[in-house]
Amino acid sequence: MYDTILVPTDGSDHALRAAAHALALANAFDATVHVLTVVDVDAAAGPINAGGVTDDYVEQLRERGRESIDAIEALTAAESVQGHVVEGSPSDAILDFVESRDIDLVSMGTHGRTGVRRFVAGSVTEDVVRQSPVPVLTARAQDDDAPVSGYDDILFPTDGSERATATVDHCLALANAFDATVHVINVVNLGAVSSGPDQPIPVGLLQTLRENGQSAVDSAADRIREAGCTVETEVLEGYPARDILDYAEENGIDLLTMGTAGQTGLSRFLLGSTTERVIRHASAPVVAVNARDTTAE
Repeated sequence: MYDTILVPTDGSDHALRAAAHALALANAFDATVHVLTVVDVDAAAGPINAGGVTDDYVEQLRERGRESIDAIEALTAAESVQGHVVEGSPSDAILDFVESRDIDLVSMGTHGRTGVRRFVAGSVTEDVVRQSPVPVLTARAQDDDAPVSGYDDILFPTDGSERATATVDHCLALANAFDATVHVINVVNLGAVSSGPDQPIPVGLLQTLRENGQSAVDSAADRIREAGCTVETEVLEGYPARDILDYAEENGIDLLTMGTAGQTGLSRFLLGSTTERVIRHASAPVVAVNARDTTAE
């Protein structure tokens, strides 16, 4: 499924962590890794620098970019890593590279808990996740980072929508490549059906939501089992982002796969803003699959 993987880098530890995941995936799928640094000359010039920047300074920026690429290339002895330094707006340049090089997966670093606007290179990761036509893996560096050798447990939250269904193929490919157990869960969103803290949820409505959640879980699990993967399932009640994150921590999840509606914005991610929150807070990497084409009317 993944023949070409793109790693944008700004030289940060978060980018190095994303590169480690990309290299593990490349090894599993026999893929070529492209490492890209984007030199943003306009940002370097600043809003009030009418004279722009000198050629020497641009060359310094390009050299820093090459050093960032060298740091990632040093992580592997494989010859299937190719470095590129380009000029332009980071998010636009990354997305253009995805299109022009037929990239199958992007792996990017994120600063995580400080919020989406604090993603690596400002809002670059946010823009790429929202607009990329291919899946985007986001990862952040942590104090206890271990070498990335594979994924034993993969979490797939589903609400039964077409957006979630579009993610199954990627979840299956990853699970088969690493012989992983897939955890399929649904979270009955109590916050969406409760009219207030003192107002109980009608029993009939709650039962219907549980049944719908179980149906979504069973449908995905059946498909995953048919592909030969081990599956564990659970229907939870609570608040999606919080309970997905709690489940991931409690069950030693190594990788999450989730859908996003794409260009309509982060607030339109699968289960509302759930994917945004999970990307921001998850300890494990998250693969966000853009499902906008499957939901177009």
